[in-house]
Amino acid sequence: MKTRTFSLGRFWAVVAKEFIQMRRDRVTLMMMLGIPLTQLILFGYAINSDPRHLPTAILSGDNSVFSRSIVSAMQTSSYFDVVREIRSRAEAGQVLRNGEAQFVLTIPELFGRRLIRGERPVLLLEADATDPSAASNALASFHEIVKRALQKDLKGPLSHLAPSDFPVDVRIHPQYNPEAISQYNIVPGLMGVILTLTLVIITGLAITRETERGTMESLLSTPVNPLEVMLGKILPYMLVGYAQILLIFVAARFLFEIPMRGSLFLVLALSLVFIAANLTVGITFSSVAKNQLQAMQLSIFFFLPSLLLSGFMFPFKGMPPWAQYIGEVLPLTHYLRFVRGVLLKGNGLAESLQHIWPIAIFWVVVVAIGFKFYRRTLD
Repeated sequence: MKTRTFSLGRFWAVVAKEFIQMRRDRVTLMMMLGIPLTQLILFGYAINSDPRHLPTAILSGDNSVFSRSIVSAMQTSSYFDVVREIRSRAEAGQVLRNGEAQFVLTIPELFGRRLIRGERPVLLLEADATDPSAASNALASFHEIVKRALQKDLKGPLSHLAPSDFPVDVRIHPQYNPEAISQYNIVPGLMGVILTLTLVIITGLAITRETERGTMESLLSTPVNPLEVMLGKILPYMLVGYAQILLIFVAARFLFEIPMRGSLFLVLALSLVFIAANLTVGITFSSVAKNQLQAMQLSIFFFLPSLLLSGFMFPFKGMPPWAQYIGEVLPLTHYLRFVRGVLLKGNGLAESLQHIWPIAIFWVVVVAIGFKFYRRTLD
């Protein structure tokens, strides 16, 4: 019989029970502490909306003191980090398409001689502007960087070349997204984000749901081996993943008018590796977790770093090196580069494979881990 009077003893008994249950559910306790700690670290140290030290390639046909001063000033500004020197226009286009460089500076032949003659030689700075926020601040500062670099050299007999009129013609060419439309970068990236969120969570509940409903015992009594169970649970959701991709394609084309310069068939074909990797992560979480709540918590704990460290929300090159190392492990990072490269840059199979093989390695590792933990559930 229930009593309406409040009992302090019964109240503290319920409180003690909850603490004991919380202590026993170690996964939930770790999530309660780990998720806010992860957010603090990522937002406090890793996230940066003003990226610096962006990889830059130099195509120089001049070795004058003026061209050297400009390159040195770019390095000093901290926005640009010269990583390589290239020798041809074809190579310049290649490093931008492959993502090896964010910028390419072209200094023409006889640049120094033409500058001394007052002919206003051309400086060309090309940028990979698929992510407008990653390149905007560096591009805005380039004109002032060149001006300050030349002011140091245009002195004495050359001081007449440094009046109010700028002595060189600086031309900036943002490639792949010249209008700096954010949807061009966000919508293709949403394809990877949606696949990661939905597929990991859905499959993360697969085995735990079987256990809670009592159907796992019936499944274990059959001659089905662990690999067959894992693949059997993954295959139906692969079709769901492809349905999501097609839906995003339609929305990107007709709602947001995203330019699709590459092959949609290539995206569909190579997306299989990414879909399988995320589904395997979900199956692994469901094998580790004891219930659906824990599986959901593990899925969120995996999704949070993927969202923040992949380059979807914040420029990847703006993060510190340790955050970039973590981001390189995550499959979403490479998938975003692959999808944006195909749709916005028109990349083909050769350029795309460099982004797919890290996802394939991740998939193999997760399959091995998931198979090991699933065998433990059989025991």
